[in-house]
Amino acid sequence: MTKTAERLTTIHIDKEDFNFSIAHFTIFSATERERLHGHNYHVSAEITAPVDTNGMTFDYKLYKERIRECCDKIDEYLLLPALSPHLEIAEDDTFYRVGFNGELMYFMKSDTLLLPVLNSTVEEYSNYVLEYLLSFPTDIQQYDVRKLLIKVSSGPGQSGSSQWTK
Repeated sequence: MTKTAERLTTIHIDKEDFNFSIAHFTIFSATERERLHGHNYHVSAEITAPVDTNGMTFDYKLYKERIRECCDKIDEYLLLPALSPHLEIAEDDTFYRVGFNGELMYFMKSDTLLLPVLNSTVEEYSNYVLEYLLSFPTDIQQYDVRKLLIKVSSGPGQSGSSQWTK
């Protein structure tokens, strides 16, 4: 009797509402940064898992909900990279006070999120979304997910991806 090879497939999930709009500035060095500006970002995912005996890998609804949740958490905020070695971030009751290369910037706390990233880039945002999905290990185990690839684009032709492999 021959053993049947395990069949894996990759599901591509790319919905129109997988997006977030944010204000940010990218830091290029200890002395150079972009001006504050905004982008409309789009997220897509590729999820590799075994095909079950019913001809499906998993119910896509779960991952669609998780991606939407993550996007909604950061939508319409100014994002500051909390892990940047080039920013000095302090706070009071109302404002974040951000120091960069002799500049002092004030941002309302109600409009600002400190994100656990090194910089405000598509590379870091794709990793942020990936880590969010990985923070639900039961989802990964339940569907025996082998690989997750998250892509975040800031416009046509400009994106960054992060990948996890079991």
